[in-house]
Amino acid sequence: MKTIIVDDEPLAREILENYIKKTDGMELVGQCSNTQEAEHLLLQEDIQLILLDIQMPGKTGVDFLMKLKNPPAIIFTTAHSQYALAGYELDIVDYLLKPISYERFKKAIEKLKLKNLPSVEKSKMDAEYIYVKSDKKLIRLSYTSIYYIEGLKDYVIIHTPEGRILTLQTMKSLEDRLPDRIFTRIHRSYIINNEHIESIYPNSVVLMKKELPIGKNYKEGIFTKINHKKI
Repeated sequence: MKTIIVDDEPLAREILENYIKKTDGMELVGQCSNTQEAEHLLLQEDIQLILLDIQMPGKTGVDFLMKLKNPPAIIFTTAHSQYALAGYELDIVDYLLKPISYERFKKAIEKLKLKNLPSVEKSKMDAEYIYVKSDKKLIRLSYTSIYYIEGLKDYVIIHTPEGRILTLQTMKSLEDRLPDRIFTRIHRSYIINNEHIESIYPNSVVLMKKELPIGKNYKEGIFTKINHKKI
């Protein structure tokens, strides 16, 4: 979920940035200190969520939102409760009063996920398969049939019960198409299917009798995903 923060307070932006980093399925595209910067960023990126302050120098968050023709999902983040009614009349997702706790932030994001909004994450959750191009044809793969994915420069190798499938794309592009609830990036060269994990060691994962390394920068992610502290 591509997200931008629009807030004139540096500390407020920093807090929200940390919350986004801690939340699966969110990507911080940019931070804006005023609505003019936000307007410019919306022209450049396909934004799905704006964390929007209300009282800022120049145009307020409410004025900014009212002038957007096709606004993305909006969550107000403000210290002023008197704008709550106006916010909901504008069909915002949620209204967060500062100081905002991470627990309250997570509730707002879960509320957004439950809304009937078009998003990459929703489409990934609805589907149980993916198409990949290989050998001049599109191959349909169910998520359960994918054991793990191995990066090889500009190619990836998908390991399945029927064998290896080679496809021309990057690990990042394929990772973005796969649901976080099933797949985990454990190394810059490996993505695994969580359902096929047999055991986890401090620095490696075993699945389908194959031991794969856990990269230093990915350790926290895998242990958070299985809800367990590091070994």
